[in-house]
Amino acid sequence: MKRDKLYLIVISAMLCAIGIIIPMFSPLKIVLEPASFTLGSHIAIFIAMFVSPVCALAVALGTTVGFLLGGFPIVIVLRAATHIIFALCGALILMKKPNLLDKPVPTAIFATLISLLHGISEVLVVIPFYFGNQLKGTYYSNGFLISVVLLVGVGTVVHSLIDFAIARVIWVPLKNMTRRYLQPDSPK
Repeated sequence: MKRDKLYLIVISAMLCAIGIIIPMFSPLKIVLEPASFTLGSHIAIFIAMFVSPVCALAVALGTTVGFLLGGFPIVIVLRAATHIIFALCGALILMKKPNLLDKPVPTAIFATLISLLHGISEVLVVIPFYFGNQLKGTYYSNGFLISVVLLVGVGTVVHSLIDFAIARVIWVPLKNMTRRYLQPDSPK
């Protein structure tokens, strides 16, 4: 039991570190306020989601701190905070159905639904900024459909699907090792 808790703390800490470093130092950043796209920024969250709900929650909070420390505008930091929603929901689903990611069709459906939840959550955070006109001179001037629905909503769904696919490719070789380590009395 103590070993499992220590393992989850270490994995969560490592994924938090990765999640903080990526938005701070990634050269692949596109910021079109209210949208931003940092390739790989969700990978640590998805891997944490594959591990456990507690790990997903810790890493989603940690990566939000990464966006804050990375100097991103507050609307983008708040968008990062919504990752708690999709990460926790996805981790809870995977906890109930641990083999969900083993077959292509269920994996694609799961990734799509999680990405839609991700996109909707971020759109909901951006709406008050759009209607409050808090960020004059940004891409909000392109109108609600382009600024919020297309850039944030659709952009987030596509970005999320790409990062999910990358995370799954990384996770597949690690999952058996992780499951073996967390099982009691398993040889190391």
